[in-house]
Amino acid sequence: MSAPGPLVLLVDDEPQMRRFLRAALVPRGFRLAEAQNAREGEIEAASHNPDLVLLDLGLPDRDGIELVRILRGFTQAPILVLSARGREADKVEALDAGADDYLTKPFGVLELLARIRVALRHAGREKGEPAAPVLEVGALRVDFARREAALAGREVRLTPIEWKLLALLAKHAGKVVTHRHILREVWGPGAGHQTHTVRVHMAALRRKLEPDPARPRLLVTEPAVGYRLRDE
Repeated sequence: MSAPGPLVLLVDDEPQMRRFLRAALVPRGFRLAEAQNAREGEIEAASHNPDLVLLDLGLPDRDGIELVRILRGFTQAPILVLSARGREADKVEALDAGADDYLTKPFGVLELLARIRVALRHAGREKGEPAAPVLEVGALRVDFARREAALAGREVRLTPIEWKLLALLAKHAGKVVTHRHILREVWGPGAGHQTHTVRVHMAALRRKLEPDPARPRLLVTEPAVGYRLRDE
């Protein structure tokens, strides 16, 4: 008998969105628990211990970002925000509150499934599965133990800052990493909001890793939010 599929908690007050996601996920082996508001979502999360949460921000009884903070108080399940809010400030606030990723409505099923796979893969590593000492994404190879990067089999010489930046994005491959998180992890807690510094070093890193740095395909910008190392 095969193991049951991942349990996904869907928190959204729109019936048509719940139907859409049900049709997208259930035939692909996911189990689904549903909630129509923040209070139900909190109860369902506490009682069912889902593997992943899909969460709308525009809930009728409480802002979804507040629910993200509440859920982070008792679960480490990845939270993927699905929202019609497209403002960068909302994305940053949701990610800083503890969400793992953010999709703006409308979105396609294939993109949603890709983001879910990345989130579940990261969650599995955080639960104790051994992290691979080497990450390979296309022609890029990142060796964490040796602190080396190679492109198409040739070593890429990186400065210490460029290595820390690449390693951070590689450890979170497929997930958006906010400017604030990058500054804190690469430059330290006193770095403040010096996003220009991040842009300068990211541009240098792209020149070494991207065939066309002006049109990056590997190190992707999430406008006004941060960066993502593409993992699909």
